[in-house]
Amino acid sequence: MPNTEDLDRIVVVLVRARNPSNIGAVARAMHDFGFRRLRVVNEYEVPFVAARSAVDASAVLAEAKVFGSVAEAVADCTLVVGTTAVGERVLQHPLQALPDAAAGILQHLAQCGEEGRVALLFGSEKTGLSNEELSHCQSLLTIPMQEHEDLRHPSMNLGQAVAVCLYELVRQGGLELPEGLPRGASPASAAEVERVALLLNEVLETAGYRRHHPANSGDEDIRRLVVRMGLSATDAPVWMGMLRQLLWGLSQR
Repeated sequence: MPNTEDLDRIVVVLVRARNPSNIGAVARAMHDFGFRRLRVVNEYEVPFVAARSAVDASAVLAEAKVFGSVAEAVADCTLVVGTTAVGERVLQHPLQALPDAAAGILQHLAQCGEEGRVALLFGSEKTGLSNEELSHCQSLLTIPMQEHEDLRHPSMNLGQAVAVCLYELVRQGGLELPEGLPRGASPASAAEVERVALLLNEVLETAGYRRHHPANSGDEDIRRLVVRMGLSATDAPVWMGMLRQLLWGLSQR
């Protein structure tokens, strides 16, 4: 089972969750499995007081933080994993079944040590995560479920989905790197990745690329491109320095 320090480096992020009972159920599941870090992204004040199903989870709700955007909620995270029921969605990220995704999350924490922090994103009860919200993710996970004859794609209640994911993380916990395997460089935080993406957008705008190639240079496209680069904490400032120099050069034309 993962130790308390590992669990504290995994944050559950609820994006546009509107039902107080669901928020309460999530908090209860987190409490039961030993997780404490709950973050909520909403445009309105979330009624935590009304989350009455959160039995024995008052501490999780008391420490929960509310953010205005996904970017703000995951800014200090080095790995962002989105959840999806897939359905008819066209995916633009690597997709793993929950057991494989959980192993990857635990390995990421083992490799990064204290520098690593993982955000596990769950979307709205009705629509899931939007493409813009998914653009902040490095990968996606899905919970395998049985297909039924009515042809409806199976999905799971928000509280249940969070509970199943957290259970799998606890079940697999304690994954260690093999002896002799060197630790990699610490990955860049989501905030650093976002800064690189914003600078790259500015360079492309100034150079006229976005005007001539609008189909593949939207904000989400550029963010996904930068996320896929897998920047390290030492690489990110180098890229920002190069991009700033390019901006300066373009301004001198």
